Amino acid sequence: MTVRVRYAPSPTGFLHIGNARTALFNYLFAKKYGGDFIVRIENTDIERNVENGEISQLEHLKWLGIDYDESIDKVNPKYAPYRQLERLDLYRKYADILLEKGLAYKCYCTEEELEKEREGFSHYSRRCLKASTDELKELEKRGEYTIRFKVPENVTYEFNDMVKGKVSFSSDDIGDWVIIKRNGIPTYNFAVVVDDHLMEITHVLRGEEHITNTPKQMGIYDALDWEVPVFGHMTLIVKENGKKLSKRDPDIIAFISQYKELGYLPEALFNFISLLGWSPTGEEEILSKDEIIEMFDEKRLSKSPATFDKNKLTYINNRYIKALPLEKMVALCKTHIEKHEVLKHQSNEWIEKLVSLFHDRMSYGAEIIDLYHDFFEKEFMIDNEELDFIKQDGVKTTLEVWKTKLQSLSDFNADNIKNAIKQTGKETKAKGKMLFMPCRIATTAQMHGPDLPKVIELLGKEVVIKRLEKTIEILAA
Repeated sequence: MTVRVRYAPSPTGFLHIGNARTALFNYLFAKKYGGDFIVRIENTDIERNVENGEISQLEHLKWLGIDYDESIDKVNPKYAPYRQLERLDLYRKYADILLEKGLAYKCYCTEEELEKEREGFSHYSRRCLKASTDELKELEKRGEYTIRFKVPENVTYEFNDMVKGKVSFSSDDIGDWVIIKRNGIPTYNFAVVVDDHLMEITHVLRGEEHITNTPKQMGIYDALDWEVPVFGHMTLIVKENGKKLSKRDPDIIAFISQYKELGYLPEALFNFISLLGWSPTGEEEILSKDEIIEMFDEKRLSKSPATFDKNKLTYINNRYIKALPLEKMVALCKTHIEKHEVLKHQSNEWIEKLVSLFHDRMSYGAEIIDLYHDFFEKEFMIDNEELDFIKQDGVKTTLEVWKTKLQSLSDFNADNIKNAIKQTGKETKAKGKMLFMPCRIATTAQMHGPDLPKVIELLGKEVVIKRLEKTIEILAA
């Protein structure tokens, strides 16, 4: 048996962390067992479909490195089409079979009548199923109808979930549900069964919010005498406070497109998302795509909610960024630099030095703008802690000597600046912390930071001398 799994997004929205994880785990499961990973578009919710929702799903899956085997742009004629709205005749065919077998029936009740029913019954009363011949003739005059599945009584739907173990539901808790709406479009729980059967899906791995859909779907499988696939329901993704992760949460970046725009690396996101509800063997969590596929084991899918740890994502992306060659790092930052009014006019050499300076500190490409602002644009102001440090004996003299040496440099580059600091130390007898810390505070207003000579070179001679003069003036007051 060839393993066949699917990810079936609705184009009512863009690819976000939650459905990216569903896609990724299905992809990993397929690749682990040499199977096929299919992307099917469930576009029957016409009113809620958004422009470019379909494109966003596919493009960002590819960007993440989740390569599917079949979809709207990788058609296998045996299983096509891959959009539900192009498969309406198939759903009608199987709905008619259920009608003929007496396992489904037409319901002519209006929305108003159904609303009244809901006030007194937990399930539909089967009014249209129980109607006498004369009553049914009157109802049929209405013309419009839905098709309801006749849920069998006293049946237990039991399955062995890949994640949760044994799960069971009673058919008595379900009630007859609509499989085809008045407009001829199938409901989710009916269409998904027809699609999964005809596309020969062997395993259905999805979020746990779908677990209550499973007994309805199993009822359709039984009614049509089809084999039920193996189900697995992944636990929720929660925030650090334990609340369910929401794509509308202002504290969390939810959409994959946003991570791409901010300059996160797809390999890092792939790695991070794989850890949301699955744990590899061993301690190492920085893993390549091939390593994750090799190590993936559905038995290690967590039974507890997966915590979305923003700090962990930052750490993982930073690890990947540190390993990135400088030219690729410059390219990652370039789109953000080109939108900045000052930076876009700098030379390529200067930009390369800027990115090199902060390379190891960065967690995503857009961060170059904040780092540049903090070191190069923010108003030069020495705070109390830094001021107390440079008020120590001998610091003013050290800064005056260093200023003279910097002024005399004809070539204001990092090597010459570094040498000027060393010469200043020799002349003033200042060394270690009492040499480098005052030089840093007097030029950057910070006690810590990246390589000081390189920062000073990028700041430029004129700015550095002005800052030194301002600092010496403060110390002289």
